[in-house]
Amino acid sequence: MLRRILALTIKELLAVLRDPRSRFVLIGPPLIQIIVFGYAASFDLNQVALGIYDEDNSTWSRELVTAFTGAPAFEEVARIHRDNEVEDLIERKQVLLILHVAPDFGKTLEASGSGRLQVIIDGRNSNTAMVALGYINRILADLNRDWAAQLGRTAPARLQIRARYNPNLVSRWFIVPGIVGLLTLVVTMVVTSLSVAREREFGTFDQLLVTPMTPLEILLGKSIPGFLIGTIEATFIILIAVFWFEVPLQGSLLALYLGLWLFLLSAVGIGLMISSLSVTQQQALLGGFMFLVPAVILSGFATPIANMSPAIQYLTYLNPMRYFIIILRGVFLEGATVSMLWPQYWPMVLIGILSLTLAAWLFRNRMY
Repeated sequence: MLRRILALTIKELLAVLRDPRSRFVLIGPPLIQIIVFGYAASFDLNQVALGIYDEDNSTWSRELVTAFTGAPAFEEVARIHRDNEVEDLIERKQVLLILHVAPDFGKTLEASGSGRLQVIIDGRNSNTAMVALGYINRILADLNRDWAAQLGRTAPARLQIRARYNPNLVSRWFIVPGIVGLLTLVVTMVVTSLSVAREREFGTFDQLLVTPMTPLEILLGKSIPGFLIGTIEATFIILIAVFWFEVPLQGSLLALYLGLWLFLLSAVGIGLMISSLSVTQQQALLGGFMFLVPAVILSGFATPIANMSPAIQYLTYLNPMRYFIIILRGVFLEGATVSMLWPQYWPMVLIGILSLTLAAWLFRNRMY
């Protein structure tokens, strides 16, 4: 039995690795995507287009403007002199925000300790606007503290913020671990969803039926290559995440790879279900991507699951990638251990067992 399974496993690996297009799919797109996602997918803002409308032009207002133009997050692109210029700049998207200093800013600041300041933000991209607003609040908090000391007044209440697990709030540390799960799922789904469909399309499926192998042995022989390729692919991406993007790996490798193997168990089972239902490789690819898109959206990769509607949140419990994303970010950033991640392990065990059982049933019933 083991010899027959090993022979089929080797045959599947050779079928994938001998095809130049298959080799490219396994190596090229994951490498390109990890680089593109790692550098392009970021919640941080740099050189935000800023317009300055300083009607005061006092020492205090110039210090305020310098604090903004000197910050790496902002870049002054326009100096405004009339009210009617404000709407035009926002409308044409030449600036994301405008800093408007009232004419009596300096006088009121010296007299009462506060001055009138208006910030006008282009809200068409709400996420970017909220991030920019956070930068503004941080700069103003530092200025308030400094000005209170200069004016000899009691400094306003100072809020000290310490971000655990990601002290500098680098968005890459949040995104890159999720990419490990995303690319591992893509590669594993492509390999396994094509396995049985390829046999049917090439006409070699009947040859498998006349061998001494049982349906279970054939299913295992189809599963192991996806499992091996997924493990190698994930290891490659993890190495890039740690040594290229310098994302800290705080937890244990045992916790990480246990989660990876359970995730692959689920992904292989789902891929084989799709492959067993497909007659052609095109159908298998379409079926794989029909699963991939909602799986990524419902995983918490980009948007928090807690922000989804209650009905959708319940639906995410059927998604193995939901649990793997938590494991990845827990191990990378929080230093999570196996015992801490057990609530994420056992659902993937159930999903893997159910999906492989259903795949075996579909495979057996569609053999003849």
